[in-house]
Amino acid sequence: MLSALIWVPTIGAAVIGFFPNPMNPKRSRQIALAITAAAFIWSLILVSQFDPTGVGLQFEENLPWLEYLGLSYRLGLDGLSLPLILLNGLLTLIALYSTTEAITRPRLYYALILLLNAGVAGAFLAQDLLLFFLFYEVELIPLYLLIAIWGGARRGYAATKFLLYTAISGILILASFLGLVWLTHADSFAYQAFAGGSLPLKSQQLLLAPLLIGFAIKTPIVPFHTWLPDAHVEASTPISVMLAGVLLKLGTYGLLRFGVGLFPDAWAYWSPWLATVAVVSVLYGAFSAISQTDMKKMVAFSSVAHMGYILLACAANTPVSNVGAVFQMVSHGLISALLFLLVGVVYKKAGTRDLRVLHGLLNPERGLPMIGSLMVLAVMASAGIPGMAGFIAEFIIFRGSLPMFPVQTLLCMIGTGLTAVYFLLLINRAFFGRLSEQVVNLPPVQWSDRIPAIVLAVIVVILGLLPSGLVTYSENDATALSRRGPTLNVVTPTEAIAVSAPSHLPTLFSINP
Repeated sequence: MLSALIWVPTIGAAVIGFFPNPMNPKRSRQIALAITAAAFIWSLILVSQFDPTGVGLQFEENLPWLEYLGLSYRLGLDGLSLPLILLNGLLTLIALYSTTEAITRPRLYYALILLLNAGVAGAFLAQDLLLFFLFYEVELIPLYLLIAIWGGARRGYAATKFLLYTAISGILILASFLGLVWLTHADSFAYQAFAGGSLPLKSQQLLLAPLLIGFAIKTPIVPFHTWLPDAHVEASTPISVMLAGVLLKLGTYGLLRFGVGLFPDAWAYWSPWLATVAVVSVLYGAFSAISQTDMKKMVAFSSVAHMGYILLACAANTPVSNVGAVFQMVSHGLISALLFLLVGVVYKKAGTRDLRVLHGLLNPERGLPMIGSLMVLAVMASAGIPGMAGFIAEFIIFRGSLPMFPVQTLLCMIGTGLTAVYFLLLINRAFFGRLSEQVVNLPPVQWSDRIPAIVLAVIVVILGLLPSGLVTYSENDATALSRRGPTLNVVTPTEAIAVSAPSHLPTLFSINP
């Protein structure tokens, strides 16, 4: 069942890319959309059959592959990976739909996006360390080409920088996995054989160090973040949606799944330092965003800040904070995708993203009133306004992390206030005031540009009002992953959600145990 999420897009990419006869660009687009929609619908079917009360893997697949290397084709789905599989399918579909039909070299473009989707799905489903690494590397080449071929003026520089950083990330992660197998004298790379941490503390620390750096590069966490703003600025809008919405989550998922899951003792030992690094990342990302005049670069630095919240949650490693980490991965994926879509529409219609040039875009007659309205909603969600998914995610993280790291949590809360500052600057400069004389006669926004943003906005609001729809599926596995026990955190994820619920809406936020 799970293999379909990997091999259907892969086969579709092969059909589009290597079909012997010339293929109409419109037909290529239709095939890619149909395949992506089918994969997303299949993931929804898996959700309907998923047992949220269980703990551990479901729909497992295990086939021998290269036994002399200890590599097997092991796939599994649990509460940590299920929300990310859904996010991957949804945002891939939106990225394809929002791609202009006039794209150059369409067959290669659509084939690469399908390969990207398959690689990310494989990484989230892999239950073999070496298999995870293979899928982790598979997504590297498609994304590099998507930036290098269809990016902006400095696309070569940005794509090469991304490639080098991510290649180093992969090398460090592989070194950690190989060291784990060597020190334990294991005959396979099966994840379950190592989960729980059976090595001494010193050995765990030795192996956790390269793993942390590898996933910190991918997330990215300061000071390994410098590739991200360049990649976002030069990437096209659909690729920025995939990059911020899905690709960055491979780093945070890796920290939670492999850092916490494989090296719990070393993780607990270093967790105060990790929480401090999270604070640095949050505050640095926020202050950097405030200083930007390019709308896209501002949103890119906001991603650096919001990824820091996830690192804080993982460092705390309590039942509540782990649920918050998963919720923030989904919330940030949706909100950042929405922001990049809207910035892309502004750039498409106004021809610039410069906040020193843009003014008055909320003008109801000559501006972009609907895009401006959706932008207001998106920045409210990112700033953690109640009723939005961003508020729920940040509240759960702060509630779960406060007992462990009160100072670091309070400092990260300052980052939430700074989020409001830089996004208010964006809204005030670009959308309020008199319409800029340099931006006139804006073409109308088509529904093809509006629909993806509206869909994401609706989901962001629904998750803000009904968080139990997501928390129910991740709560048990996130709690099981926590290695600290109830003595250090007596609040359950259910109770944390209930506290955040408005008193007049008690039933919307309740979660059945």
